[in-house]
Amino acid sequence: MVMQRKLRLRSRSDFSRIYKAGRSFANSQFVVYWMKRPETERFRAGVSVSRKLGGAVVRNRMRRVVKELIRLNADKIAERTDFIVIVRRPALGMKTKDLERSLLHALRKAGLLAGFQAGGPDKRRNGGTTVGRPRPQGRPHV
Repeated sequence: MVMQRKLRLRSRSDFSRIYKAGRSFANSQFVVYWMKRPETERFRAGVSVSRKLGGAVVRNRMRRVVKELIRLNADKIAERTDFIVIVRRPALGMKTKDLERSLLHALRKAGLLAGFQAGGPDKRRNGGTTVGRPRPQGRPHV
């Protein structure tokens, strides 16, 4: 199934507006640029794959895979947002399940998953608190 037309960013002006005025987050496989849009009901997404990553077949396949991952996870994505996903080279050799995990990580860190704040604590790291022995305070005793 194809991502709905109304959920896609297509015009160059939309892409330029988000690149210039939006915020961004990146992991090793994806870069996500986003911008809040109060006048739209749902989110709109665009996918960009550079020519540096390969020929048209490779680029279009990656575009289709990422759009499908967005479509499958649409219920988790925050509304009233426009965002662009840029695919990086390490994503090319990954399996679809790993791509999905990486994409959701990037969207979560960007605050684009419903219920998550941008740059919030990463649950895998125990919310940013230290685990184990506390750090020494001041100069160590000799």
